[in-house]
Parts: sequence; C-alpha cells; structure tokens
Amino acid sequence: MEFIHPSAEKYVAAFSSQENELLQEINKQTQEHAHAHMLSGQVQGNFLTLLSILIKPKYILEIGTFTGYSALCLATGLRSDGELHTIEIRNEDALIASENFKKSKQANQLNLHIGNALEIIPGLPYQWDLVFIDADKVAYIDYYEIIVPKLNTGAVIIADNVLFHGQVLEATIKGKNALAIHAFNEHVANDNRTEQVLLTIRDGLSIIRKK
Repeated sequence: MEFIHPSAEKYVAAFSSQENELLQEINKQTQEHAHAHMLSGQVQGNFLTLLSILIKPKYILEIGTFTGYSALCLATGLRSDGELHTIEIRNEDALIASENFKKSKQANQLNLHIGNALEIIPGLPYQWDLVFIDADKVAYIDYYEIIVPKLNTGAVIIADNVLFHGQVLEATIKGKNALAIHAFNEHVANDNRTEQVLLTIRDGLSIIRKK
C-alpha cells in the first residue's frame, strides 16, 4: 500500500536536506542488499537527524542497526561527551555497519553490539535520552517494556514500521508482524507513563515521550 503518491514523495525529497557524502555512499551501497527496503532513507533520515539535534541526547539506543544509516543520522545530535549504542542481531549486517561507522567523524562515539537486544540491553548501564526501535516486530512490546524504566524523564522513543505496510488498517489484521505491531500501538496508547503521536512518515513512526 502506498501512503504517499510517488510524485509527492519526489517533491518531499527535493525540498528536504540532501544526504551528506557518507550517507549517500551507504544509501547506494544498501540498494544492493537483499533487504534494501529496510533502509531509513533521505527523508526519514532527516527526521531522525533533526529530532536528535533538538533533543541533544547524551545516550542514544538503537535496536536494529542494519547497515548503519539511521545510527549515523541519530548520532548527529549527540553531545560531545555522548554515546550511541546500536544492536544488530545479524553478523553480516553488523560487519557492514562497522565498516561504515569507521568512516564517520563520530566513530569514537558509536558502539555496535551484536546479538539479541533483549539480552544486551539489561547489561548497558545507561539512562537513555533517545531510543530508535526498528527490529523484530514481534518483540516490540518486549523492547518497549525493557526500555521505559531506563528512560530519563522527557526521553523519546521512536518506533518504526508502526503502520506495517498498511496491514494494520485492514478490517481483519493477518500475519504475525502486523498483529504484533497493532498490539504494540494499542499497548503504547494505553500506557499512562508516556504520551505519543503516530506519524505517517514512510511506513509509520510512533514518537513516544516519557512523562
């Protein structure tokens, strides 16, 4: 399902900031990947960048590194003494991301972890200011519940794919991922610890703020 007409997408991209040289390189590189559609891309990447700049986080957590594009966007707003920790379960993608991180001027602030996020997160001794969830859809509620207690007041979670290709809009939702995402959206909406807005950017972004 297309949420935005292709001509509108081109128009939006034309009037959004262009990718820097490294992001352009990663974008082009990722187009050869079997799961290239998972890349955040120019417009969503700009959104992540601007939100990070506005928040000025000290500690950023990303669940789902892929080829490193979104991590580099999020890292733009890091404080000079800040750190970004990103978790990738696939060794092949982690290797690609690691090589891309080495090309960044913020390489010393980027920390890549390989493995299961639900096992890794409890061992990271930080209170997070900004979190980006873009990994196994079935585990979104589990990620959320393990993260919320480790958020600073006013911290923000960004959850990707919360429209899941439009499947959550169907009268009868089918498929484990669509069902999991719909359950996650309901879970967040009913959580009095946070406030949220669901945006129709790309495949849907939920912006969740801890009260």
